[in-house]
Amino acid sequence: MHFPALEQLVDILGSLPGIGKKSARRIAFHILKSDPEVSKRLSESIFTLRREVRFCEQCGGLSQSKLCHICDDGSRNQRLLCVVEDPSDIFSIEDTGEFNGLYHVLMGALSPLDGIGPEDLRIEELSSRIETHPFDEIFLATNPTLEGDATAHYISELFARRGFRFTRISHGIATGASIEYADRGTLARSIRERKSLE
Repeated sequence: MHFPALEQLVDILGSLPGIGKKSARRIAFHILKSDPEVSKRLSESIFTLRREVRFCEQCGGLSQSKLCHICDDGSRNQRLLCVVEDPSDIFSIEDTGEFNGLYHVLMGALSPLDGIGPEDLRIEELSSRIETHPFDEIFLATNPTLEGDATAHYISELFARRGFRFTRISHGIATGASIEYADRGTLARSIRERKSLE
C-alpha cells in the first residue's frame, strides 16, 4: 500500500533528533487517529514557534526580541560567560539555579568526521564578545563528549593569551551524555565544582 501523505509525514518526523523510523510511524498513526483539532493545534503551534521565537543577536539563545531576557538582565554577573553547544543547554543550566552569568551558544561542537570546523560554529561571534566585554571567567559547558572536549580545548587554546580564567564543567555528568538530559542535581554539582583548565 502506498500513501504519499503518510510517508511524507513519517519521513519528516524521522528526520527529527531522537526519532527513528518506527517511532515516526507510530507518531504519524497517532496523529491520523486523533481528533482533527489536535492536528490543527499541532500545526498552528509549530507555525507560531517559527514566527515568534528567534535566536538572540548577542548570545544565540532563544528570544522573542533582539536580545533574550538573560542578556537584557543587568542584575546577572556580567563578568562571567558560560559557553554551551545548543540553546537547550541554557534551559538545563538555568533550572539548577547555580549559574548567574551570561551565555554564548556555539550552535554545535567541533566534529572533523562530520565536517564541522571552527568556521561552522559561532566562534567568531564569541571572539567579538570577548574583545568588547571585560569577562573574568569563561565557563566552558560543552557536552562531556569527545567533540565537546575538543571544542572546549580549542576555545581555551584560542583565547589563552587573553588572560581569562577558563573553567570546564565538572564531569559529574557521564562522559558521552548531553547536558540537556542530565538530572538537575548532577548538573548543579557539575556547575558548582567546575574547575580551571590548565
